[in-house]
Amino acid sequence: MATKIRLQRHGKKGKPFYHVVVADSRAPRDGKFIERLGSYNPNTNPATIVLDFDRALYWMNVGAQPTDTARAILSYKGVLYKKHLEGGVKKGAFDEGQAEEKFAKWLEEKDAKIEGKKTGLDQSKEEAKKAALAAEAKKNAEKAAALAAKNAPVAEETEAAEGEAETEAPAEAPEATAESAANTEETEG
Repeated sequence: MATKIRLQRHGKKGKPFYHVVVADSRAPRDGKFIERLGSYNPNTNPATIVLDFDRALYWMNVGAQPTDTARAILSYKGVLYKKHLEGGVKKGAFDEGQAEEKFAKWLEEKDAKIEGKKTGLDQSKEEAKKAALAAEAKKNAEKAAALAAKNAPVAEETEAAEGEAETEAPAEAPEATAESAANTEETEG
């Protein structure tokens, strides 16, 4: 029987979630399968992959062919590299201790790379938040300045009107004093 390692889709529309399964190549995508090896969630960043490493390696060694996406997942988790190292041990290129040492070194580098990506994503989120807060503070300051400018001309107009009223009143005062002076002359005379 020809077996394939492939993805079986689950989840709702727009939010896919996949099971990594070993199935007969003739079975439908979401149909009957032989064994479930793990899961793959592409909705998270970085994508969440849970995989039974030993069983995946077993199925690769007995001839199960992975699909393109399943091959990428197996490569990401190191199953293909481990199979490659086991092939080198069988051929006598190096012993099993050296193969384990190489695989452990590869895993450390891979984990460091993943952690670097996670910290980079966290830092970019923090920077985006800070930039959004700065933009919001700037926008609020502009709104406050516009509101102050809108309210300020009303205050200036009332001050200007009061100033005009004061300048008109002294102009009437000399006429009033002239009339009162004429009245006082008539009463005296």
